[in-house]
Amino acid sequence: MKHEKISIKWKIFFYLLLFTACLLVLLWFFQIVYLDSFYKMITKNNARSVEQEAISILESDSEEKEEQLDQLAAKNNITIYVTDTSGNALYNCEYIATTKMSTLPNEEFLRYYKEAQDNGGSTVIEFKGNHNKTFEKQNGDTESSTEAVSAPQPPQADSSIPQPPEADGFVQNYGQDMAESIIYVDVLTSDNTACVLMVNTVLTPVSATVDTLRIQMIWITVVMIILSLLIALVISKKVSRSMIRVNNAAKKLAKGDFNVSFDGKDYREIAELSETLNQAATDLGKNEKLQKELIANVSHDLRTPLTMIIAYSEVMRDLPGENTPENVQVVIDEAKRLTNLVNDMLDISKLQAGALEMKLSEFNLTDRIQKVLERYNKLKEQDGYRIDFEYQEEVYVCADEFKIFQVIYNLINNAINYTGSDKRVLVRQLVREQIVRIEVIDSGEGISEENLPYVWDRYYKVDKTHKRAVMGTGLGLSIVKNILELHHAEYGVESILSAGSKFWFELPVIEKEEI
Repeated sequence: MKHEKISIKWKIFFYLLLFTACLLVLLWFFQIVYLDSFYKMITKNNARSVEQEAISILESDSEEKEEQLDQLAAKNNITIYVTDTSGNALYNCEYIATTKMSTLPNEEFLRYYKEAQDNGGSTVIEFKGNHNKTFEKQNGDTESSTEAVSAPQPPQADSSIPQPPEADGFVQNYGQDMAESIIYVDVLTSDNTACVLMVNTVLTPVSATVDTLRIQMIWITVVMIILSLLIALVISKKVSRSMIRVNNAAKKLAKGDFNVSFDGKDYREIAELSETLNQAATDLGKNEKLQKELIANVSHDLRTPLTMIIAYSEVMRDLPGENTPENVQVVIDEAKRLTNLVNDMLDISKLQAGALEMKLSEFNLTDRIQKVLERYNKLKEQDGYRIDFEYQEEVYVCADEFKIFQVIYNLINNAINYTGSDKRVLVRQLVREQIVRIEVIDSGEGISEENLPYVWDRYYKVDKTHKRAVMGTGLGLSIVKNILELHHAEYGVESILSAGSKFWFELPVIEKEEI
């Protein structure tokens, strides 16, 4: 079924575009909408810092106060104007051409001075336009507004530098009538003389600056949109490339192609996913191969007893005198073998599905092993097998007695099927630190080291040439593994080529007094 969801490539593409759009919106919002507010805040803070530094200079014993104040005003592009309490200029450091403090009307100065005194020695004056124009509007008298403070004139400016024209004591403000300004006024003592410090700066950004920023923002927006489209496209393709390859390979795996290779190496998570899927593909391919072998082997094991049962039954039916006890015994033995095979397959399915429950009980493990060995008396007599049991003492365990019986029985059957020409099998019981270890040892060809981890697999067979088992059904080791894991018991196999194999498991010992 085709999924309607958008691909990861385009999701990444749109997310990056959205991120760029958010950045542009924030940039426009703060640089244009709130430009005045930020500019005023920063300018006020700067002017306040200049004011404090100027106070420190005036209250110091330095003989170079005028030079220090001038450098401070020039550095911050600000006006610092110091007068005595009558308005006579002491220091004049003006670096704002549109609002010269030296042209401040005397009445306006006295108002600033009185307001600072009433406010504890300092005040803040904010106004729009040139302070001369402001005073003129407040008083409604043009003549009075032209009375400048009688104070010493500042040094003559360099004639080579264009100066803003002045007329009738006013400074032409060049369209700055609506510009907001601020004056910080402080009454203090310098050189044992009362003086008035006024720090003046413009709060409103210059219109040309705003226009420049707006044009820059337009160009930045266009460039960022184009770059974001290109970068988003490149990144989305690069990030999604490995995922697309892994997805295509996974589709092949889903169709049964277990030879597919996952090669996503661009990112750690994709590399780990590729390794996991490669291992899964390998295991699935191996399981499919082993499952086919199991079907062939089980089919052979089912067909052989059925063939013999049918053949001997037909002989006994068609030929007089063939209904002998020996022939009947063959039919019975093959029927039992067939029944055991079916039961073993059912047991494996139930064990792996967790459908079997354990019935724990305390029993004599040594005695149970001896009873299992009694089943092989006929085999020892007829075929010459030798099965020895070595132990030092009888031990008791708490486990499912019937299932442990199956474990021992299947391990011995496996040893009989694969032991060497001497037909010898050794069962050994060892007790160490309240742990009993049961070992079943054969003298067969052994198992190579690379094959050892797979001997417990229900589909695995070391000898690929199938032969009929002497005892059991060939599924015993898988049953052993599942029963021991159900008991949380330790188990394993040790083998050397041409020297036989040793299968073992361990269970906790219970003291006899506890029984």
